[in-house]
Amino acid sequence: MEKKNKHIAFEKKDNVATITLDRPPVNVLNIEMMREINDVLRGLRSDCELKAVVFRANGKAFSAGVDVSEHTADKVQEMIEVFHEIFRLLNSIAAPSVAVVDGAALGGGCELATFCDIVLASEKAKFGQPEIKVGVFAPVASAIFPWLVGRNRALELLLTGESIDAREAERIGLINKALTVDEFDAKVSEFLGMLKEKSAVVLQIAKKSVDAGLYISVGAALGKIEEIYLNKLMKTEDATEGLKAFLEKRPPVWKNK
Repeated sequence: MEKKNKHIAFEKKDNVATITLDRPPVNVLNIEMMREINDVLRGLRSDCELKAVVFRANGKAFSAGVDVSEHTADKVQEMIEVFHEIFRLLNSIAAPSVAVVDGAALGGGCELATFCDIVLASEKAKFGQPEIKVGVFAPVASAIFPWLVGRNRALELLLTGESIDAREAERIGLINKALTVDEFDAKVSEFLGMLKEKSAVVLQIAKKSVDAGLYISVGAALGKIEEIYLNKLMKTEDATEGLKAFLEKRPPVWKNK
């Protein structure tokens, strides 16, 4: 089964659902595109034969993040709700999720990739949360990075906004595997083949058992961070200034308030 939307492509084959980001060149996530992703994810929640949900991308980047032009006072509530719905839906799907990253995964693109249960990246990939540079922060990464890499390393990534390459991301545990460009496609196919040969129900139960022992509640954490983001961060002058400066292609002038 294959379906082409405006900004994504969807295919389900051998009980593996593949969502391909298709808004080249860098797959910026606008509200319309995120709604398309959510529509697909909703349809997968009740699929008891599903063995994996795979995110891939066409273009030179996995995703450069959420569309800053939609990060305005009149749209930010809708944008955050639609964006975070991706993660709530992913969290509700029993099957494991796999991100296949063959380029830059930045901002919301990094959050989408690293939220997945398994992240396979080529050496061309890089990961980063540059939101702090435009006066905001990364809500989803704030919830999951401490689990993945520890509190202090998470703070380093989130507070500096600097990007790291795939090898460094693998070393610190942000992703599972950094693969050479030459072997990337073959190794990804090999890994997905290992999931395809497993029992769907056992894969789903195994994932559930790991999460049951690890998380208090990802949803609860995201809800608290979302409240801080909308009711505190987005009411600051610097959040407005940082986003405005980005769109005007000039350095921001921080007021620290």
